[in-house]
Amino acid sequence: MIPRPATFLRCHSHILLPFFFLCFVIFFPILQNLSYAGAVIQIDADTQYDFAEQYFLKGEYSRAVDEYKRFVYFFPGDDRVERAMYQCGMAFYSGRRYGDAIAAFHAVIDKFFVSEWAVKSYFMVSESHVRLNQFGAAAINLHNLIALSKDADIKDEANYRLGWIYVDTASWDNARLYFDKISPPNREKFRLERLSAELAREAGIARKNPALAGALSIVPGGGYIYCERYQDALIAFLLNGALIWAAVESFDNDSPALGALLTFVEVGFYAGNIYGAVGSAHKYNRAKTEQFIENLKQNTKIDLSGDLESKSIRLSLRFTF
Repeated sequence: MIPRPATFLRCHSHILLPFFFLCFVIFFPILQNLSYAGAVIQIDADTQYDFAEQYFLKGEYSRAVDEYKRFVYFFPGDDRVERAMYQCGMAFYSGRRYGDAIAAFHAVIDKFFVSEWAVKSYFMVSESHVRLNQFGAAAINLHNLIALSKDADIKDEANYRLGWIYVDTASWDNARLYFDKISPPNREKFRLERLSAELAREAGIARKNPALAGALSIVPGGGYIYCERYQDALIAFLLNGALIWAAVESFDNDSPALGALLTFVEVGFYAGNIYGAVGSAHKYNRAKTEQFIENLKQNTKIDLSGDLESKSIRLSLRFTF
């Protein structure tokens, strides 16, 4: 005899209900995921590239890097892969992650050798090294580009950038050497006549002789006066004078122990007065040199930016009067 369904359910409800609940827990998420599987978002190359560009333009450089890398990975055959790799380096550079920028630009160079974007990557590798105060590495990178390229315009720009690297390090003769290597057709473009005239003024940079500053400090504060640090000169004179007077008074008043202690302290302050004057001369020279370099940049340096689509170089020149 076959039991009726209602009777069967009543008799076995304590088994069936947990069974149905267990099935629900196991299979519901699977069915739910299957329903979502049909809603896949399709992103084409244009959308992905524009997405990365938007992050870059908004200054969200870390996200821009991720999206440029994603573009390169998913669309390796797209014509914009090289530029996307370059932009990845620019995002690192703009975010002041210069070490990462150097690695990204080298990736462009290693893959595309001396293509237009690779050439621009050479220049940006050099700029990144300069930002890290690695002037030697920046110069070596440009020398490599000069050796590899046969394009006179590229060589001239590399020599121009090399000249400015040596200006930044106050290597005036080397700077002139590389500016002079620029070919005649481009000398007007780089405004070398004015640059040479301004650079010649480096001989007139005010300088202080550190040895003379130390010698003048035999009289406490004399070296500081020479370095135009008059407040420090007054303090050094008064402090050393007071200690010398106190030491002499101590010996005169039969207090040799106190006199010896004050003499020992004064020797330290006196030596510090000489050492400080010598250091002040060096600081004075650095400050005047940096001021000259900054004025030279403001008056004559051309801001180079490669326009690779039109294959031209945009130049802007600032004059300060």
